[in-house]
Amino acid sequence: MSKSRLEILSDCAEQAHARIQKDYLTINPIVGLHKGMRDIGFPADTMTIDCLKTQRRIILILHDEQPDILSYQFAYRDKDPSDHFEAIAFEEVSTRLLYDWIANYFSTDENQ
Repeated sequence: MSKSRLEILSDCAEQAHARIQKDYLTINPIVGLHKGMRDIGFPADTMTIDCLKTQRRIILILHDEQPDILSYQFAYRDKDPSDHFEAIAFEEVSTRLLYDWIANYFSTDENQ
């Protein structure tokens, strides 16, 4: 049986998380999977990747109606996300891409 898109995304995030922890002492991303959108009638799964130190968040959304697309937004933990999300072909999602997003968006001068 082939893996679901959520499982593939989770695997990439897990591998990127492990690499980030080896390469950056002060970036310790927190990855969360959220199926709550389904509970309120939206056919989508959400993943968040948070950085407590910078209060930044990366939001990733997998919509059932758009199986070839990953929607994403670079946001903040303490602010509501904007209505605008970027989109990328799901086939372009990789451990390397998530690693780069985490490293670039969560980095500060002191953890480089």
